[in-house]
Amino acid sequence: MTSPKMTPPSSNLNSKLDKIGLRAISQNLDDFIARATTGRWSPHMLLEQLSETEAEDRSRRSLERRLSLSGIQKFKPMADFDWNWPKNIDRDVVERAFTLDFLKEARNLIMIGQNGLGKSMIAKNICHAAILAGCSVLFRSASALIEDLQCESPSARKRKLRSYGNAGLLCIDEVGYLWFLGSDHNKLLNTLVIDSISLIQI
Repeated sequence: MTSPKMTPPSSNLNSKLDKIGLRAISQNLDDFIARATTGRWSPHMLLEQLSETEAEDRSRRSLERRLSLSGIQKFKPMADFDWNWPKNIDRDVVERAFTLDFLKEARNLIMIGQNGLGKSMIAKNICHAAILAGCSVLFRSASALIEDLQCESPSARKRKLRSYGNAGLLCIDEVGYLWFLGSDHNKLLNTLVIDSISLIQI
């Protein structure tokens, strides 16, 4: 008499863990089990390590996602900023902006100056600081933003306006170039300024 064949499970432990959202553990399951065995973790300690591993992984993925969606791309750090290059700059005001108090108070920050003085560099560094603080950020040039809002459907435009307005921080670069785009485009920009939680205009 032959014993019945065992039917292999339809999915392994890794996929089950991944399915319930434990991605970090599922990707490093063997190492996690080895550490738990070697360290003779108690059930309570095992659950603590599992929760810490997953929390750190989700925090990392959230940061990567917010950086990707922000649009700030590459930028020089403020350590490379030449404070002697602009003839007139209030360093205290700029450095205070990095405390992100204007975000907490839902105030706007406007930087005015000639081309090439580092306004975009400062703005991108502020945006990066906001992202590290857990804020959702959108960095867009004024022309790109206006182009994105050129929707034939009013409902589609309304959805896009809402998405920009819902950002924790909206940074609009090169606002000074909007003068040649006409009053209709400036009205769109004004709508965003009114709806935004906090805004940086350059």
